[in-house]
Amino acid sequence: MPSEKSKMLAGELYNGQDPELVADRLRARELTQALNCLAPTAPDSERAALQGQLFGAPTNVYVTPPFFCDYGWNIQLGRNVYFNANCIILDVARVSIGDNVLFGPAVQIYTPLHPMEAAQRRSGLEYARPVTIGDDVWVGGGAIICAGVSIGPRSVIGAGSVIVKDVPADVLVVGNPGRIVRSIVQQ
Repeated sequence: MPSEKSKMLAGELYNGQDPELVADRLRARELTQALNCLAPTAPDSERAALQGQLFGAPTNVYVTPPFFCDYGWNIQLGRNVYFNANCIILDVARVSIGDNVLFGPAVQIYTPLHPMEAAQRRSGLEYARPVTIGDDVWVGGGAIICAGVSIGPRSVIGAGSVIVKDVPADVLVVGNPGRIVRSIVQQ
C-alpha cells in the first residue's frame, strides 16, 4: 500500500493530515521560524546551515525574512535565487527554480489543488501539480503562480499578476489572469 507521502509526490489524491506529512510540515515551520528570527547580523554560516536543512541541500539562495513554505525539501533551487520579504511557497508538488531568479515581495507559489466536487473536498483529500521556473526569471511583487505552471527562461512576471497557464521564454506577462503583453529582446 503506497504511503500518503508517496501518493502526494506522485500527484495523486492523498490525505494531508497523514502523521508523516504533518511532521514534515512542522519541521519546515520550525526551520523557517528559526530562519525568519535570525538577526540581520547573524553569520552567513548560520543562515546557510538553516537554509541547507530547510531545502535539503547546500544553496546560495538569499532569503529576506519572513519566508514560508510547506516542506522545503520539495523546492529545488538553482544558483543565485533571491526571495524578497513575505514569499510563500506551498511545495506539495516539486517547485523547480532555475539560476538567477528574482522574486519580489509577497510572491506566492501554489502547487496544491482540491477536488472540484464538494463531497470529495470534505473528505480532506487533495493533490498537487508541480511548478517550474526557468533561469533568469523575474517575478514582480505580489504575483501568484498557480499549480502546474511552467515559466520559460528570461521572462518577467509583472507585479500582482496571477499566472494560471504556462509562460514561454522571453516575454512580459501581466494581469489577472496573466497575459503576454510583449516579447523581451535579449541582448
